[in-house]
Amino acid sequence: MKTRDVARAAILVAVAVALSPFFIPVGITKCFPAQHMINVIAAVMLGPTYAICIAFIAAVLRNLLGLGTLLAFPGGMIGALLAGLAYQAFKNMYLAGLGEVIGTGLFGAMASAWLIGPVLMGKSMALGTLIVAFSVSTLGGTALGLIVLNILRRGGIWQPTSN
Repeated sequence: MKTRDVARAAILVAVAVALSPFFIPVGITKCFPAQHMINVIAAVMLGPTYAICIAFIAAVLRNLLGLGTLLAFPGGMIGALLAGLAYQAFKNMYLAGLGEVIGTGLFGAMASAWLIGPVLMGKSMALGTLIVAFSVSTLGGTALGLIVLNILRRGGIWQPTSN
């Protein structure tokens, strides 16, 4: 482990937790983009292992602080995994963003509806509703994450690796 990568991971956890209460109204739903933005940034800059760990630690802290629910675990971690694997395979931040959207919007929603909700929360959850809610948040967060990565690249803070 590189000290610089651990420091970056700690900063990303802090940003995810600090920004988690903020939302953007989108029609009748709310877009909570912070974790998804961080997932894309972490996946691209640090890789899938760090991205999953960042999503997990942020979810733990958000739950302890009353800023999240148990749905933060599959919603954040699955998206982070697929974003990290996509970037690792293709070295393309836009494909990492697609991995985040599919991981959170589809697979995270499925895990939440079929496992987390009924087993750990004792609640039945409509899969379609979760797909819409998770997708709105992950689309907003992914777009923000890609914008931040472009700003970091232009500022010389991060440079993409080639395949």
